[in-house]
Amino acid sequence: MDRGVVLSAPGAVALEQIVVDQPKPGELAVRIEASGVCHTDLHVVEEDGWGHALPVLLGHEGAGTIEAIGPDVDGLSVGDRVLLGWHTACGECEQCARGLPRQCKRPPAAYGRLHRTDGSVLTPVLRTGTFATRTVVPAVAAVKVPDELPLEQACLIGCAVATGVMSVLETARVPPGASVAVIGCGAVGLSVVQGARIAGAAEIRAIDLDERKQEQALRFGATAVGEGPVDFAFDVVGRRATFELALRLLRGGGTAVLIGLSPAGEKAELDLPRLFAKRVTVRTSHGGDHLPHEDFPRLAQWALDGKLDLASMVTRRLTLEDAPRALDELRSSPDLVRSVIVL
Repeated sequence: MDRGVVLSAPGAVALEQIVVDQPKPGELAVRIEASGVCHTDLHVVEEDGWGHALPVLLGHEGAGTIEAIGPDVDGLSVGDRVLLGWHTACGECEQCARGLPRQCKRPPAAYGRLHRTDGSVLTPVLRTGTFATRTVVPAVAAVKVPDELPLEQACLIGCAVATGVMSVLETARVPPGASVAVIGCGAVGLSVVQGARIAGAAEIRAIDLDERKQEQALRFGATAVGEGPVDFAFDVVGRRATFELALRLLRGGGTAVLIGLSPAGEKAELDLPRLFAKRVTVRTSHGGDHLPHEDFPRLAQWALDGKLDLASMVTRRLTLEDAPRALDELRSSPDLVRSVIVL
């Protein structure tokens, strides 16, 4: 029988036996082989589901092999190695109809295919549910992975890497020669650093309360640590102090980008006259506004070409049994970049 890591009640996380149904039209079943342990899953646990109906199947940064395909699926075959994307487009909502699929409001889902042994339906985190031996997703959420790229590295593209790199290239569109500050240097922050390097930023400042994380950022392409005036400031933390810092660091005409997930009720103060005088732009990055079928292949190719360092982001390899502990370690291990569950 399949197994999965389930949030059954507020704060109650455990590995359980689960039931995975056969995919329906437009869907496929994937045997998960690698899944990154992301702060978003911790956010789901700490926010009592974070909008997901309990019980929840955790995990959303996964890669694996297609095991079964429902009717009406083209371009994919059983045995294909795939990376799962949670930020897909429906093609039908108002934003998609306007030619803005990256802003899609109704990403496709395959709800009702995953169950606990008592028959209750599991809600997969961000429509994927990758802390499991198998999961079922819409076919549009699966993107083929080059054979040369290890799945334990490829899985990171699904969230942390796509969020960080594409926040630079898509949300902010940082031009060559610009100066950048990255506030918060965990896995997403390091991906922002790499995105800024790929974009050709002339200065990349890494800012974190933990000096070890700042040192890590230098190895991924940051050019300096600590505060300084910049053209683009990325808040990867999402707290009042970090967002207000992002605004303070901006030069005239600069752009602040909010990436980090803020806890419920978090607020920040804005000095509106100063904001007006500096002609500041504020943007919100929703997962880097990435589009899996467009962005995952080029991110994977950059990794194969050596432009994007995924291997150094894999700090620790764990088993599915270790997942609850790995979530706790996100709170207490500041030197951890990314733990990856390998099945």
